[in-house]
Amino acid sequence: MTIADCDIKFLRGIGPKRAELLDKNLGIKTYRDMLYHFPTHYVDRTTIRHISEFTGDDMPAVQVRGRFVSFNMIGEGAKMRLVALFTDKTGTMEVVWFQRAKAMRELYRTHTDYTVFGKPTFFNGRWSMVHPEIDPPGALLARSGFRGVYPLTEQLRNRGFSSRTFAGAAAEILAGAQTLPETLPPYIIEKYRLLDLRTALCAIHNPATMDILDKARFRLKFEELFYLQLDIQRYARRRSSSTQGFRFGRVGEFFNNFYNQFLPFPLTGAQKRVIREIRADMGAGRQMNRLLQGDVGSGKTLVALMTMLIALDNGFQACLMAPTEILATQHYETIRELVAPMGVNVRLLTGSTRKKERDIIDSQLRDGTLHILIGTHAVIEDRVRFRNLGYVVIDEQHRFGVAQRARLWTKNTLAPHVLVMTATPIPRTLAMTVYGDLDVSVIDELPPGRKPVQTLLRYDENRLLTYQGIARQLKMGRQVYIVYPLIKENEKLDLQSLEEGYENIREIYRDYRVAYVHGKLRPEEKDYQMSIFASGEAQILVSTTVIEVGVNVPNATTMLIENAERFGLSQLHQLRGRVGRGEGQSYCILMTKRKITGDTRKRLELMTSTTNGFEIAEADMRMRGPGDIEGTMQSGIPFDLHIANLATDGQIVQLARDAACDVLDADPDLASPVNAVLVRQLSQLNSRIRDWSKIS
Repeated sequence: MTIADCDIKFLRGIGPKRAELLDKNLGIKTYRDMLYHFPTHYVDRTTIRHISEFTGDDMPAVQVRGRFVSFNMIGEGAKMRLVALFTDKTGTMEVVWFQRAKAMRELYRTHTDYTVFGKPTFFNGRWSMVHPEIDPPGALLARSGFRGVYPLTEQLRNRGFSSRTFAGAAAEILAGAQTLPETLPPYIIEKYRLLDLRTALCAIHNPATMDILDKARFRLKFEELFYLQLDIQRYARRRSSSTQGFRFGRVGEFFNNFYNQFLPFPLTGAQKRVIREIRADMGAGRQMNRLLQGDVGSGKTLVALMTMLIALDNGFQACLMAPTEILATQHYETIRELVAPMGVNVRLLTGSTRKKERDIIDSQLRDGTLHILIGTHAVIEDRVRFRNLGYVVIDEQHRFGVAQRARLWTKNTLAPHVLVMTATPIPRTLAMTVYGDLDVSVIDELPPGRKPVQTLLRYDENRLLTYQGIARQLKMGRQVYIVYPLIKENEKLDLQSLEEGYENIREIYRDYRVAYVHGKLRPEEKDYQMSIFASGEAQILVSTTVIEVGVNVPNATTMLIENAERFGLSQLHQLRGRVGRGEGQSYCILMTKRKITGDTRKRLELMTSTTNGFEIAEADMRMRGPGDIEGTMQSGIPFDLHIANLATDGQIVQLARDAACDVLDADPDLASPVNAVLVRQLSQLNSRIRDWSKIS
């Protein structure tokens, strides 16, 4: 056992009780865990600020040098707090403790010099700091330099843990470990000019300069991302070389007849390129695992259909699985209409399919006369058995669990070729990690004739003019979506609710029929409401976000999104994709309050400036972080990232990927003695083994 594996309870100043708290709150059990609990940012402790200089509501944490003038205990029992008056001769502020008030009163004295460090806030006409760090006189000089600010829970703060506690613990561990086993081979450290591990860890916890901090960050980020890419690429290469697949060697009558006689409109260059990529995979003799990204309306369904026809030409059946009955039905109706003149047998299987129809489907699947099955989760049930399933398409695949998707692979002796599709554009760095083992195709063109949706930002005071504009669209015979973030009004959140909005919209547009749909409706009621809107019986659909995927009403030209500030960029983009599906000019109106933060305004203004989903996804990840990009992170990555950030470290991701590929090109099995450290680290990091061949 190395020093890094020691139990944290043996560290000076920690002990069993504090160790238990660290484990419960942050999962810190060993010295290694403590060393890899990094600061989120740093403050310059070389600068002393004056109270008279405090300005604004967004003051950062600062340090002030001065003396306590008085201490005052307020309240009793659990509500007792200590309020002290602190001065630096340029002004005064309050210092407040809500926890351990009696202990703090015993600890500090008046007329003694202290350095107080914390975030000033202006409250009741006076500046104050709550639970600041306080250095005694003898520590004034020792606390200069850049100090890390560590992520802490409220419980840890209340029990006396501070950033100084963590910095001190890391320094204690590193002082007792003059040498640490390297986690990267020497040739990589040399090639990329990396700090050695111990120097990097010392600098990340206690940087002397910004330059050494930058070098430490680069070393530790590179290492995390390198092992992430090495793990993904190793599995992807094993899968590519060992997972056999059906060889679709011919493009025959089904494909050619459709292409020459029934294609509804000319393919874009991007669609042609993607079909060529898929055809090459299908003929390679290995299982295809390909991710197809395409913005809303880019023609992914047509690509899926044409590649399914290649499966038919080779004597195989195809299956398309969608996450909702609405979306599956939409795919079924679109595809059935396109291939009906060719005699292709297409059927729909969902939870609502009646027994008589299910029996027909089961029989035709087994005798091979059913060519294409389209459905929801129902297609993965055990009773669904194909004669010769060769090709699977999964739409909006992030909405299915890994185990659900994997059940389709067992429907034939060899795993079928797999195409997963998403209309949620995935930022490049996420595609290289979460989907790093998949081949990626992108449809980055819209079909000719599609007009970009005009997106407008409107404030509450513009509501009357907005309603008048919607009325004009309705008089032209068009249809309208109105989207709300909540079903019922929540007093704590000043948001428009669907129930209240539905009644208001019915009152405002009395001459028009209003449908409504949300996730808590019974499936049959939801289908009914959607059907009367899709058929044109209802001219307005009041909805929550359940319509963001799988609703295709070309006559709907306007969408009003209430409380647009409550939605992420990617979700707004998905919602906007419900309009602009016909030939007429379409509009998406983002309604919000005038008083919103600068960052929120920037997000909404970005929506008005571009309809490019990939630009929006990149911006969304930069602003919100990778874990919030809807759905994409549910697949997971092999192990946690402690310091690297997929939203901001794109260049390091690429560098790490290139490095991992170089290593595997030279030593595919990592059998060289110099790479023994890589095998050891991968073994440690992979506490949960992922099967990347299952599109996880």
